[in-house]
Amino acid sequence: MKIIILGAGQVGGTLAEHLASEANDITVVDTDGDRLRALGDRLDIRTIQGRGSFPTVLRQAGADDADMLVAVTNSDETNMVACQVAFTLFHTPTKIARVRESAYLTRSGLFDNDAIPVDVLISPEQVVTNYIKRLIEYPGALQVIDFADGKAQLVAVRAYYGGPLVGQQLRQLREHMPNVDTRVAAIFRRNRPITPQGDTVIEADDEVFFIAATGHIRAVMSEMRRLENDYKRVVIAGGGQIGERLAEAIESRYQVKVIEMNPARCRHLSDSLDSAIVLQGSASDRDLLLEENIADADIFLALTNDDEANIMSSLLAKRLGARKVMSIINNPAYVDLIQGGDIDVAISPQLATIGSLLSHVRRGDIVSAHSLRRGAAEAIEIVAHGDSRSSKVVGRMVEEIALPSGTTIGAVVRDEQVLIAHDDTLIESGDHVILFLVDKKHIRDVERLFQAGLTFF
Repeated sequence: MKIIILGAGQVGGTLAEHLASEANDITVVDTDGDRLRALGDRLDIRTIQGRGSFPTVLRQAGADDADMLVAVTNSDETNMVACQVAFTLFHTPTKIARVRESAYLTRSGLFDNDAIPVDVLISPEQVVTNYIKRLIEYPGALQVIDFADGKAQLVAVRAYYGGPLVGQQLRQLREHMPNVDTRVAAIFRRNRPITPQGDTVIEADDEVFFIAATGHIRAVMSEMRRLENDYKRVVIAGGGQIGERLAEAIESRYQVKVIEMNPARCRHLSDSLDSAIVLQGSASDRDLLLEENIADADIFLALTNDDEANIMSSLLAKRLGARKVMSIINNPAYVDLIQGGDIDVAISPQLATIGSLLSHVRRGDIVSAHSLRRGAAEAIEIVAHGDSRSSKVVGRMVEEIALPSGTTIGAVVRDEQVLIAHDDTLIESGDHVILFLVDKKHIRDVERLFQAGLTFF
C-alpha cells in the first residue's frame, strides 16, 4: 500500500515505524529537515521536506497514485486543507486527519465530501481520555481494550502473590470459575512472550493478557491478583484538553479535583465543570498536595504535556500516600523505565493514537487494531468472510486454522454473543474474530489468511 504521512512528530514517526516494517511504500512529509533525516536514517522510507498542504509538495510525495493520506501534523488546519487538496486534485481514496480542537469536532456535516473531505477523524485527546477512563473503571489493570462495540474486552494485569491462580496451571482457571469463560491470550514474563498452554503455570509478576465478555472481566482479574476496591477520589494534575475531557467524563461518578497552574485556564475549568473542584497551583507543590489530603486520593493522574513534570509530581504524590498514580509519558524511551515502579501505569498518547490509525491502514475487513506492549504486540478484530471453499477460516474449527507463530484467537463475537475461542470453536461467515499477535510482523500473514478467495466474490 502506498501511504503518505504528513507530520514526522511522535505520532507520524511512530506510525511510519509500524507501517515501514510491514512492506508498505511510505513517504513522510514535514517542514523540519532534521527530524526527517533522523527518521530516514532509521527506517526504509522516503522523506520530503515541505508544507504538506501544498499541492506541489503532495505531488512530489506521490499523491497522484497514493492509496492513503494520513495527515497528523500539529496543525488542525494544515491537516484539513491537505485532505481537501488530496481529494480535489489527486482523488486520493482514503484521507485520515488528526483534528484536536473540539470546536471543529462538534460541527456535524463539516467533514463530508461536500465540505471538508476527511474519511476518518482521529482526535488524540479523546482517544487518550477514553483509554484512561477504562483504566479508572478497572482498578489494577495495566491496559483495557474494547472489542465488538464493548461486548468483549482484552485486559492486561500483573499477577501478584496471593492471586488464587498464581502458581497454578492455566487449565485450573475453569475449575476456579466454572460459570465464567475466558482465555489467556498471552503472557509476558521478564519482558519475553510465552504462548499460553493448559499446563502453563502463572508466576508472580507475569503480565497476563486475557479476554472475556465485558461482564466477566472483574471475576477473571480476581484470579490473578487481589481485587482492588473501586476508586472514589481522583486527583487530576493538568487541566489541558485531556484533563478537562476526563474530568467531564467522570465527575458524576467520582470525587474529582483538578490542579492547574494557569489562572485563566482555571477560570475556564470552573465554568465548564459541574462538580469537580478546580485548584490553582503546581501539582509538584508538596504543601498544596498535603493541604488537599493527597494521602486520601485513590488515584493521582499526571496529564500535563511535560514528561518531567508528570514524572516528578507522580513520584511526589505516591510518596505522600496516593494509592495509585498514572502518568502521561510522551517520550517512548521513558515508558519502560518508569512503569511498574513508583508509577503504576505510564500512558503513551502516541501508541494509544496509533491503535486508532492502524485499523484504517490494515488490509482486509479489520474493525479495530490496538498496539500492545509499547508496539511490540498487537490485538486485532477482523471479520471472517466467505464459505468453506473460498475461505481458509470460515467453516473450520480453531485447531484447524493455520495461524502464524505466536498468534492466538482469543474470542469470536457472533451477533450479540461472545464466544471464548477453544480448539473446537467453529468460525462462521460474519464472525468478528479477535486475535492476539505476540509479534506484529505476522500481521500480513493474518490478513492474507482472512481474505476470501475469488470463488466467494
